[in-house]
Amino acid sequence: MTAGPARLGATSVEFAGARGGESPLSWGQLAIWRLTRWLDDDDPYFNMPWVLPVYGRRDLDTVLRALRVLVERHETLRTTYEETPGGLVQRVARRGEFTVEVYDAGEDKPLAAAKELSVRLAATAFDYAADLPFRCAVVTVDDRPRTVALTLSHLAVDGGTLEVLARDWRDLLAGGEPATPTWQPTDQAAFEREGAGAARGERTLRHWRAILERAPLSMFDFPRTTPEEPRFVKVGMESAATAAAAEVLAARWSISTASVLTAASAVLLGTLTGHREVVMQLIVANRHDPRIAAMAGSAVQDGIFVLGLPDGTFADAARAGHRQALTAYRNAHYDPYRMMALREEIGRERGRPVDLSAYFNDTRTVGHWPHLPAVEPPGDPAAIAALTERTRTFHVGSWPEVDATALFATGTATNTCELYLMADTAYLPRPTAYALLRGLETLLVASVAGDVPLDEVAGLCGIVPVERPAARPELQLAGVPGTGTVRGAGDPGVPGPREVAGDHA
Repeated sequence: MTAGPARLGATSVEFAGARGGESPLSWGQLAIWRLTRWLDDDDPYFNMPWVLPVYGRRDLDTVLRALRVLVERHETLRTTYEETPGGLVQRVARRGEFTVEVYDAGEDKPLAAAKELSVRLAATAFDYAADLPFRCAVVTVDDRPRTVALTLSHLAVDGGTLEVLARDWRDLLAGGEPATPTWQPTDQAAFEREGAGAARGERTLRHWRAILERAPLSMFDFPRTTPEEPRFVKVGMESAATAAAAEVLAARWSISTASVLTAASAVLLGTLTGHREVVMQLIVANRHDPRIAAMAGSAVQDGIFVLGLPDGTFADAARAGHRQALTAYRNAHYDPYRMMALREEIGRERGRPVDLSAYFNDTRTVGHWPHLPAVEPPGDPAAIAALTERTRTFHVGSWPEVDATALFATGTATNTCELYLMADTAYLPRPTAYALLRGLETLLVASVAGDVPLDEVAGLCGIVPVERPAARPELQLAGVPGTGTVRGAGDPGVPGPREVAGDHA
C-alpha cells in the first residue's frame, strides 16, 4: 500500500470577475436546491468530485492562472446561495479569493492521486451561503503539475458544465483566450421570469398536466415485498454486446442510441409491471438552446416520457419511444416548485399521489461508443451475440433512502455499455434488478437478428411479470413509492470522481 499524495502547502488566488450581483435562482438551480433541502446541512451527497489533467509541461503559475481565469469567466464558480426574508437568492462575487492546495503524488500515479484527493475534498459539505462552490488541489510529480483535483457543488455545475469547463481548461493551459461567455445563470433566471422564457414554462406545465391527468399514477401499483437493508441497491452491467447492438439498431431505425436504451428500459419495465403505458422521467440536460449549451451552471431538469406499448415489435416501440423522448426534451423547462404543486393538485383530483419514480439518465458525452471491440463482419448478429461472453454484472452499493424506485443510467465508458439500475428492493428485489439489466442486453442482441414481438419479451428476457391481487385493490395502494424520500434521483447513486459527465440530451 502506498502512502498516498503528500501535502506540500497551499496558495491563495485572487480573482476579479466582470460583474457581480444578486438575483433569484434559475429553474435548473432551483431543481437542485429543492433536492438539497431533503438533506442535512452537513450531508455532502451533492458534491461532485472531478479531475482535470494538466496538458503539456506547465509550471504551477500557469496552472494557477488558468484556474483564476476559469473562476473569473464563469459566474457560477463564484456564486453563493442564501434563503433571505425576501426569498431565495444567488449572489455572484465580483472579487474574492480561493485556496489551492498543492500535493506531491508520491508513489501514486498523478491521476490516481488526484482522484483520491477529489473524493477527500468531496467528503465535506459546502456551506451554500458562505463557501465558493468548489475546492481544488494541484497534484505534482517532481515539482511539475500533472493533474488538478476538484470537488464542485451540484448547485453550481452539472454534466454539461463540466464539458464547458474542460474545453476552457484546455484552451487556457495552451495560452489561448476562449470566447467570453455571453450567458450566465443570472441571465437565464431573468429570461425565465418574463417574456418567452416564462411562456415556455407555462407551455411545459400544460403539457405535463395533460399527461398526468390520464397516465398511470404509478408504475409500481402492486404489493411490496420485504426489502433489503439498506433498502435501495445499485447494480451495474458492462456489456459491449449491448453497445454494439444499440448502434446497429439506432442506424437501422434512424433513431439515437439513447432512444434505443430508453425504449428498451421502458419495455422491460412495462413487461415486468404489466402496464401497457409506461411513464418515466428522463433527466434532461436542457442544453439545446445555444446560449445554455455554452453556459456554466446547473440546467438539468426532468422531462416526462410516456410510451404506450403497441401490439407490434420492439422496433415499433423504439421508434415511438424516440418520438416521445424528443417531446420530453422539449418540455423540461419549468419552475420546479410550481411543478410540485401541479403534481399535488393532480393527486388530489385523482385520489392518490402521483408517483413518477421510474427514471432513465444517459450520462454519456457522445451518443455512441467509439472504442468498442471490432465486430466482423460489421453488424453481424452472431458476432454481436458472441460479445455477451464478456458481459459482467456487479453490485455498486446500497443506500437507506433514494427518491427513485427504478433508475436506469448509463456510464461514460467508450469501450462498453455501462448500464446501472438503482432499485427499491421493496418493489424490485435484487435478482429482478439483475434480470432487467441482462434482459435489456438480450432484447437488443435478439433484435439485431430479427424483429422481436413485444408479447415474447417476457419469455425471451426471463422477466416474470408481477402478480396483482385482484380481490384486494387496497393492497395496490399501500406504500406508494416515490412520494417523499430524501435522496435526489438526478444522480444515480453516490457521485464518484470523473473527468467528464453528462445528462440525457
